Amino acid sequence: MGFLNKVFGGKQETAPAIETEKNVVYAPLEGTVIALSEINDGVFSEGVLGQGCGIQPDSETVTAPFHGTITQVADTKHAIGLLSEDGVEVLIHVGLDTVSMNGKGFTVHVKMGERVQCGQKLLTFSKKDIAEAGFSDTTAVLVTNTDDYESVMLEKKGKAAVSEKLISVR
Repeated sequence: MGFLNKVFGGKQETAPAIETEKNVVYAPLEGTVIALSEINDGVFSEGVLGQGCGIQPDSETVTAPFHGTITQVADTKHAIGLLSEDGVEVLIHVGLDTVSMNGKGFTVHVKMGERVQCGQKLLTFSKKDIAEAGFSDTTAVLVTNTDDYESVMLEKKGKAAVSEKLISVR
């Protein structure tokens, strides 16, 4: 712990040590995994931004799906892009049409260029605020460089816990 953290009582968030496999995306939040085609938004369901899945969240915390680097943080705090150490690019987009909430109900815990560990907290959101705004909190987890791989395979169905194997790419 650094001097300023000692003085001001701050705590640095650290992720638990998680063993990861190459070319695997782990579940970034708890919830029910749904097929990409079941997301009620054509941009996601048709794979325009890449292949992956949706998660209907049970929790309000999004964690890093692998060891990597933050490549994008939406100004409206509802989406984060990451690059794994293996070159897998992932977009985690919380909710449908939540961009119009302009950040209300979202808190980002990382910054552009930051190195993150699998399971580290990236952002938190309010399911209540999303519902009150009239939006779905279905979260898209997309491999945005899908074309770099022969296949993007969904490894999990039903309920997922944080850091369970979700998607593999080959």
